[in-house]
Amino acid sequence: MYDIYADLHVHIGRSENNKPIKITAAKSLNFANIAKECVERKGINLVGIIDCASPYVIEDIENFLKTGEAYEIEDGGIIYKDKVCIILGSEIETSEINDEGKTGSAHNLCYFPKLADIKAFSNEMSKHIKNITLSSQRANISAYELIDIVNKYNGILVPAHCFTPHKSFYGNCTDSLRKIFKEKYDRIPAIELGLSADTFLADKISELETKTFLTNSDAHSLPKIAREYNEMKLDGISFKEFVMALKNENGRKIVKNYGLDPKLGKYHRTYCEVCDKRIEGEAPVTKCDTCDSRNITMGVYDRIEIIKDKEKTKSPAFRPEYIYQIPLTFIPGLGGKTIEKLLDHFGTEMTILHKLSNDDIEAVVGEKIAKNIISARDGKMHIVEGGGGVYGKVE
Repeated sequence: MYDIYADLHVHIGRSENNKPIKITAAKSLNFANIAKECVERKGINLVGIIDCASPYVIEDIENFLKTGEAYEIEDGGIIYKDKVCIILGSEIETSEINDEGKTGSAHNLCYFPKLADIKAFSNEMSKHIKNITLSSQRANISAYELIDIVNKYNGILVPAHCFTPHKSFYGNCTDSLRKIFKEKYDRIPAIELGLSADTFLADKISELETKTFLTNSDAHSLPKIAREYNEMKLDGISFKEFVMALKNENGRKIVKNYGLDPKLGKYHRTYCEVCDKRIEGEAPVTKCDTCDSRNITMGVYDRIEIIKDKEKTKSPAFRPEYIYQIPLTFIPGLGGKTIEKLLDHFGTEMTILHKLSNDDIEAVVGEKIAKNIISARDGKMHIVEGGGGVYGKVE
């Protein structure tokens, strides 16, 4: 058994022949570049690429395998340079009826062991999605129906960024996942927290006590890979080992969650769309404190305060440590050239953020920047909370 690092929510912006996949993602995000970024810059051993149901991406994967740089393994996944295992995934938007009887929508992460499995899944989902070539498209089925299709092709389903105000189950569909999945609830091994939530907030909801928590980047550009990630104890890198970790089986498990301080998330607090400002005040905020408007984007923190059924956080014994991480791009004074200089000297962002001494960093980029990195690591920097689609800031 050994510890590996995993980011299981990375998008593809364009295919190799420049076909759009995730419209809002960078063009440089393609299958091959993600694999290389994980090996060469990030130090990620397990990466979930969640646009692999697009026929354009499937074609790229097939061509990538032909180069001999990567190969499929029996236990599931694609191995690149014997250092990273690529998990083939698909993010699907399902149509839900929310607790008020209105139409809601939520994103689901669907992971598969083999290329043949996700090809078959793509073919079936093309009957439910208008444009299967694009990422995160809305399906005309519910998650209750989707999970059967995912399982049919040997896959697993994980609810994505569970609390965000747009496109999530708790954010705009329900106060209980059991209401959505009913008797199939136990077939969900984990949930993804999202950038604006953490373990301490999510464990105020008792039905989540049996679920593993994932902290993933939802990266829309190469530098954003691993801004949140998971440390797992596995006996090798493969789809099979990954699933056992989610289920806490045979010693496989998540040992640490590395995530943003939720205050940095762009939906942490409620935002008034009329006044165009984040609303201050004790949670839960349900209307603007300036104009009294209810035309608001509900914050994750405020939403959890409304739907929680425990006053104090009580986490189950298996829950791993949650470690707050402020990525290099958030730290004051670190521009692109400085970050490149650090990476050239020290290899991966994880090494810089978590392992180097002040003296090591100072020798390369000077005293002021070294102090900022160490202060961010130690939680000594002030954070201005995010909300309404605007990330928080470190000061």
